[in-house]
Amino acid sequence: MIRKQIHTREELKGYRKALRENMTSCEAFLWNFLKARRLEGKRFTRQHSIGNYIVNFYCASEKLIIELDGEVHLNSNDEEKDLKRTEYLQGLGFKIIRFENKMIFDFLPSVLKEITDNFKSN
Repeated sequence: MIRKQIHTREELKGYRKALRENMTSCEAFLWNFLKARRLEGKRFTRQHSIGNYIVNFYCASEKLIIELDGEVHLNSNDEEKDLKRTEYLQGLGFKIIRFENKMIFDFLPSVLKEITDNFKSN
């Protein structure tokens, strides 16, 4: 049986790289607290692809996805796309938590606590 790879698909490699090189200020700020196992020793990757989607941050050991939503997500067309994406990823067994960009800058301790509260061991 041939199993289709859903993680880090080769055809999305260039796009993932471009996203990593052009992170939003919000993504870069949160990444400082997630990279190098800084949050409870958990390994996160940024701009990780799952299926045809690229998620902002992913922790494989927790099957946890963190998405940051800016102004672009505040219209009905993008909300519908986000819902389809969420349903697909949840259908694969991933837990998704979302934060508005403003939350990252204004309430970082609460954001980090919510992330750790979503670790399986908690």
